[in-house]
Amino acid sequence: MSQVSAGMPMMHKVSVRTTFGLDSDLQVPAFIERDEHVPEIDDAYRFNHDVTLAILAGFARNRRVMVQGMHGTGKSTHIEQIAARLNWPCVRVNLDGHISRLDLVGKDAIVVRDGLQITEFQEGIVPWALQRPVALIFDEYDAGRPDVMFVIQRILEREGSFTLLDQNRVIQPNPNFRLFATSNTIGLGNLNGLYHGTQMLNHAQMDRWNIVATLNYLSPEDELGIVLARVPELDTERGRRLVQAMVSLANLTRKGFEAGDLSTLMSPRTVITWAENCQIFSDIKLAFRLSFLNKCEDVERATVAEYYQRSFDDEILESSPQALR
Repeated sequence: MSQVSAGMPMMHKVSVRTTFGLDSDLQVPAFIERDEHVPEIDDAYRFNHDVTLAILAGFARNRRVMVQGMHGTGKSTHIEQIAARLNWPCVRVNLDGHISRLDLVGKDAIVVRDGLQITEFQEGIVPWALQRPVALIFDEYDAGRPDVMFVIQRILEREGSFTLLDQNRVIQPNPNFRLFATSNTIGLGNLNGLYHGTQMLNHAQMDRWNIVATLNYLSPEDELGIVLARVPELDTERGRRLVQAMVSLANLTRKGFEAGDLSTLMSPRTVITWAENCQIFSDIKLAFRLSFLNKCEDVERATVAEYYQRSFDDEILESSPQALR
């Protein structure tokens, strides 16, 4: 990984009202200069009021913040887009089943120095980030292996130091180190059957997260705005009507999921993909089938077809894969 300065870069205060458009007098520290680890600003992104304030509290007051919510709500992106506007370096780590304790802590590796092979300790992502002004994001936090999760537990404390046993060294956190996480569940496991691979989290560890924010799906108006920003070719009178119907259908699938009628749903990401595929195939129904319908269980496709008819006042034949019109 390329280097991030472990020193104290210049900072200043920015207004939440001016920078994020929120009705708040909060002032948040931000770096004056950007570096390569600062995410790019997405001007089309829409901020959720409560979640934004929760994440900003993490940056401003060094609170440990977890953002929980269903897939496609933009949890990680929400943190990244705040970091982008604060010029705060940001590193994401996906806690999938392949991430091991050694990946987080570090391990001995053979390197060549002056023509000789020697064994040298290489830091993992945790000690690397802990010593730098970096926002470290653990994605899919509820999918982490138990042995990996206990590595994280000590640094969840605000001033928590980190001990490298192999080095007999204690690492004190950089004053501008921040820690965030995203998860689909709240640490109780895969209760609804939607998120296979998630784990039940240790309650003592969950208790160490200072703030847990829930990010729900956007309002129809905001979702419409984001889709049009992503696919500007649809920003016409006819295109807006089309996207409004798409968003309406997506909301029906979400209500159907809540009611137990569907086992999957359309996230904002899926709606954007559908809109993009409409431009590729020039066929709304084919794009819908390829973007979402083919992901549904056979017994649920009739329900989805009904949602399509209610949103578009048109039929889509769900029974035959060849029936595109």
